[in-house]
Amino acid sequence: MVENGKKIVTDDDWKEQASKEKEQLKERKAAAERSLPAASFVTLVNSLALQATLYMGKLSAPGSEEAKKVTNFDLAKHHIDLLSILEDKTKGNLSEQESKLLSTSLHELRMLYVQELSL
Repeated sequence: MVENGKKIVTDDDWKEQASKEKEQLKERKAAAERSLPAASFVTLVNSLALQATLYMGKLSAPGSEEAKKVTNFDLAKHHIDLLSILEDKTKGNLSEQESKLLSTSLHELRMLYVQELSL
């Protein structure tokens, strides 16, 4: 392009490049949001408790299009038993907060399990 005797160079690809950079930024941000929680004792206990609760039909299955409840009391009991083993094997090695979390979770899950079986 020539204007007043001077040649002006335009970069027609700048919009495309800016768009690509925006998309890459969005992807990085989404990946950071999807990152897994830190591996910890609390995460382990909560994960097993969540699975037990799911198998007792108290939560909807993840990824289901409709609110589809899953009930499998054998798997629920298995996850409760895993937490019980964890409590036995870690006795004396947990902080007061971790010990309380584990014992409270186990108590609540056991009560829920008995309640659900009696229905």
